[in-house]
Amino acid sequence: MSFARRRRPGLLGTVARTAVITGTASATANAVGRRSHERAVDQQQAAAFRSQQQAAAAPPPPPGPPAGPDLVVQLGELARLRDTGMLTAEEFDTAKAALLRR
Repeated sequence: MSFARRRRPGLLGTVARTAVITGTASATANAVGRRSHERAVDQQQAAAFRSQQQAAAAPPPPPGPPAGPDLVVQLGELARLRDTGMLTAEEFDTAKAALLRR
């Protein structure tokens, strides 16, 4: 029984093996980095979409005070009532102060 002597790889074999290992590692790192970037972009897009959906679903702002006659019109009406004698000067002053406080 003869024992076959196992030869070690030469310089060229070692360089080739190193190149294969390095290439595989680079390809794997690039794939992992690309996938990580894609996930980050997907998460940003999903967050932007959710934000748009929430903004669209937000209730409208509450309505302002009911639209009533203009202040100038109300003061004119009070002055007309005073001039016709329906309001006294004191009642006119009280009503005018109440309108101006609003």
